[in-house]
Amino acid sequence: MAELLAHAGYDWLVIEAEHSALDSAQIQEMLMAVSSTDVVPLVRPLPGDLLGIQKALDMGAMGVFVPMVRTAAEAEAIVSATRYPPVGVRGFGPLRASKYTMDYPDYLANANENILVSLILETKEAMENLDEIMSVPGIDAMYFGLFDLCISLGLNPMEMPFPEIDAAIEKALVLGKKHGVAIGIGAGTPDDLNMRYDQGMTFNVYGTDFLLLAGAARVGIDAFRERCAKNK
Repeated sequence: MAELLAHAGYDWLVIEAEHSALDSAQIQEMLMAVSSTDVVPLVRPLPGDLLGIQKALDMGAMGVFVPMVRTAAEAEAIVSATRYPPVGVRGFGPLRASKYTMDYPDYLANANENILVSLILETKEAMENLDEIMSVPGIDAMYFGLFDLCISLGLNPMEMPFPEIDAAIEKALVLGKKHGVAIGIGAGTPDDLNMRYDQGMTFNVYGTDFLLLAGAARVGIDAFRERCAKNK
């Protein structure tokens, strides 16, 4: 699936390691699968897993998609985990990322400037601290995790939309322009995607893989059942 979607024309793909059963070996296989394309592979680690961030980058991820960030201090720690000293604390051992040591000098010279750091905005605390979080040098993008954000605000995500979420999106877009941080969100249809771009969002997800597959399956099954019902 990773290889297929990489060839489909996406700019970037996220390998989901927070809610899935993927282990490190499987993540590395997926990174290998997309490496023959122009896709930028990002890994979504467990919340607060700084060593997991380092490991993902060493395996060849070109950025991270970090969940449940609540404060500027947490954002600073995440950026630091993606940078080599003296600007960060990442330990050196990029293995696959450096073509198994054959590209050590170039990787060390350029890695700090070429790792994309994106954070998932999904807590009440993050919204309260958003200006400070976006002020952290090295934060490239923030993505709305709407379900968890709703739950954090005491709202039922199954009943969206909510004015509180609309206000949060507007706040993020204003602060994103102020700090040069891209804002994004998930879109399930082309119309959703166009609407979000019209809002000013430029870091958008179109997927996920299982939703795309389920949607295609439902279209075909519904059409088949409708045809069968007409023939009864």
